[in-house]
Amino acid sequence: MEKVRVWFSLIPGLEDVPFHILMANFAMLILVLLSIAAYFYVKKKMEKRDFLPEDKPGTGNILVLSVELLREMVVQTMGEEGEKFVPLFGSIFIYIFVNNLLGLIPGFAPATSNVNTNAAVAIFVFFATHYYGFKYHKWKYVKHFTGPVWWLVILMVPIELIGHLVRPVSLSLRLMGNMFGDHTVLEIFTHLTWIGVPIFFLILGTFVAFVQAFIFTMLSIAYIAGAIEEE
Repeated sequence: MEKVRVWFSLIPGLEDVPFHILMANFAMLILVLLSIAAYFYVKKKMEKRDFLPEDKPGTGNILVLSVELLREMVVQTMGEEGEKFVPLFGSIFIYIFVNNLLGLIPGFAPATSNVNTNAAVAIFVFFATHYYGFKYHKWKYVKHFTGPVWWLVILMVPIELIGHLVRPVSLSLRLMGNMFGDHTVLEIFTHLTWIGVPIFFLILGTFVAFVQAFIFTMLSIAYIAGAIEEE
């Protein structure tokens, strides 16, 4: 990790930038390049009017399947209204997933093993939840915090406020703990032996990276779904 830190420090202006910020921005750079590549891939398909699935497994089929699975997951959780939220949740998932995967590269550390990175995404989800809650229900959204009857207001408001404020903390710490632990275990076993054993932990690390990104995204979906539903 120190060697990678030194490489980044050679770039003017990055000498004092925290390593997790460098990793987070490196992940964004990767996503920008992938987005550009995906744009030209789709553009080429559109020009050729080649909309049919490929005959063999390929990048196009994987991308289409991934987007469709995400769409189905969002729609099943939020109903047809969730269709418009697919880009939002897709962005959250792929950003966290790519950050998690960077921890599998020797010398790199996932930005998600730092609570600040996770808090930035979790706080965004927190504000998005209440933004859409007010957008869909206006001031009736406040009734969500007051309980079913007026005389429970004194009890329900503090409980609801604490419950909502704890959400970004829970999202941040859960992801940080799992990714820090996974990266630490992988680093230890990689230093012990470079042959055979690390492959198993790389496979396990990839699975953990996917699961943690999936859990973060699912909880985000649940929070926003709860804010916009009529009940």
